[in-house]
Amino acid sequence: MSEAKVVGIVLVSHSAEVAASVAELAKGLAGGAPAVPVAPAGGTEGGGLGTSAELICAAAASVDRGAGVAVLTDLGSAVLTVKALIAEGDELPDGTRLVDAPFVEGAVAAVVTAATGADLDAVQAAASEAYGYRKV
Repeated sequence: MSEAKVVGIVLVSHSAEVAASVAELAKGLAGGAPAVPVAPAGGTEGGGLGTSAELICAAAASVDRGAGVAVLTDLGSAVLTVKALIAEGDELPDGTRLVDAPFVEGAVAAVVTAATGADLDAVQAAASEAYGYRKV
């Protein structure tokens, strides 16, 4: 599967540690999912809390394998930053899509689904369906 087109996943959080930890968790729960490129884009370039268009663009470019890039975000300004980048249309890889999903559960669902070779629509659907996961 290393040469097959696969959906890339970008996890955008206000915290570099949160983004990296969720990426590690999602890959671990997906059995390592070695063929699924997952990149965290957390915090600012200086290491503070916030969001960075530059880090998001670099993460998206790093996971682009030709099947699209699913971007999951944590909170408000992360969503707004990704929406602005998509609207600009020239800084993110073609086929980059903001996915409306819970950050942790959606990330796990996205990585597990991408690991099966599913297309971007299926990855987006699986991540979005994570809103329905009930805990009680």
